Amino acid sequence: MRQIVRRSVRAILLDEHDRIVLIKRTKPGQTPYWTTPGGGLEPTDDSLEGALRRELREELGAEAERFHQVFLFSSPAGDGVSVQHFFSCRLTRVDETTRTGPEFDDPARGGYALDRVTVEILPTVDLKPDALKGFIVSNVEALLSA
Repeated sequence: MRQIVRRSVRAILLDEHDRIVLIKRTKPGQTPYWTTPGGGLEPTDDSLEGALRRELREELGAEAERFHQVFLFSSPAGDGVSVQHFFSCRLTRVDETTRTGPEFDDPARGGYALDRVTVEILPTVDLKPDALKGFIVSNVEALLSA
């Protein structure tokens, strides 16, 4: 069994119109792709949900409610495995002017644009990781009712 070398949390974040709140990543010389908000656990995080709440504040200036862990994804990372815990949750507030972190201070890292995508167009979006898009499309009714 390989060691977990990275553990992160991510949000399948739904807004008041049942759109999925994503981050459109643009990097110089690469095709844009979308990802869900979230990031790595830090030693000061008291729980997975606490880490995700912190990440939502940092990346989006957002608050959310109704957190439910719904999906787990692992992939090879160096000599071990990276594990991502996905939670469904509902957006309650967003203020992009309060976003913080090194990704917003360094233009070389590319763009991190907030984007809201309907479930109907999700299949046309290059969402990473690929397995997440299939999970959302297959479970859309359950996610919307949570």
